Amino acid sequence: MEDSRGDSGERSFHVVTPLLESMALSHAAGTKVFMKMENVQPTGSFKIRGIGYFCQEVVKKGCQHLVSSSGGNAGLSVAYVARKLGIPATVVVPETASQLMLRKIREQGAVVEVFGKAWDDANERALELARRDGCISIHPFDHPLVWKGHNSIVKELRDSLGTKPGAIVLSVGGGGLLAGVVSGLHEVGWQDVPIVAVETKGADSFSAAVKAGKLVTLPEITSVAKCLGAKTVCQRALDCVRECTIISHVLDDVEAVDAVEKFLADERMLVEPACGASLALLYSGYVQQLQEEGRLRQQLDCIVVIVCGGNAIEMEALQAMKRHLGME
Repeated sequence: MEDSRGDSGERSFHVVTPLLESMALSHAAGTKVFMKMENVQPTGSFKIRGIGYFCQEVVKKGCQHLVSSSGGNAGLSVAYVARKLGIPATVVVPETASQLMLRKIREQGAVVEVFGKAWDDANERALELARRDGCISIHPFDHPLVWKGHNSIVKELRDSLGTKPGAIVLSVGGGGLLAGVVSGLHEVGWQDVPIVAVETKGADSFSAAVKAGKLVTLPEITSVAKCLGAKTVCQRALDCVRECTIISHVLDDVEAVDAVEKFLADERMLVEPACGASLALLYSGYVQQLQEEGRLRQQLDCIVVIVCGGNAIEMEALQAMKRHLGME
């Protein structure tokens, strides 16, 4: 994998990830499927693109201490960048964050503070710490620099594919990846490529906002896909609905976890249920359903699924989720 360089020629913290054809997903979806393998980023998820760019820009302007709120993957990216730059980082995580994630963040040298029941609570605490210490709080998804960093995914797709995909499938948590992909589509002139934005029930704040035409705050996150667990998506994600064709799709936890297991068998890679949500769209026949409903074209040259990855998963956790969902 190549090192990536930003617009100014500086070395980026993310790498150019492979775009691989999946025979199993292609068979399930009834059309050729390419996987954008963000799970092989240095921090195990796409988050390093936007978070790395955001951190790099604020440090250039004099920031000497990074503070972040995160359920896991964004915080791990902040900790990784801070270690690479040789500056301290504090990551505030909610009580739902796994011990695995806490260990990984601490291994990067960051200070971890556990605060609140959901990410939203942890974010309030991070903002408070940033104000107190006169430093920058690195928002995990709601900032233009995050979106700009994430839009590099689409530039890489253009370079790898050469032609437009028939659709892009991605998972939505807080909406940062969606906003970044829309930004990238604008930059490369692919605004007409439809995006299927997938969530799990119990973490479906984007779907709720699309239906209401305004931001909606969920009372709580009940999905096992905790990394999709922002009770409110960013406003920018909702604004994107007016700029591109975005199909919001919500599926069950069971489907997402089943997709994680199938993906492990098919591609020999273990990803989080947050990533499994977008894979489940392909495995569970929803592409064909969307085609029958006329929401996707009957003839799709190919589909790109963003394998967003994630670190908050191990075999023991996967088995525990299956037991919790009555899948065993």
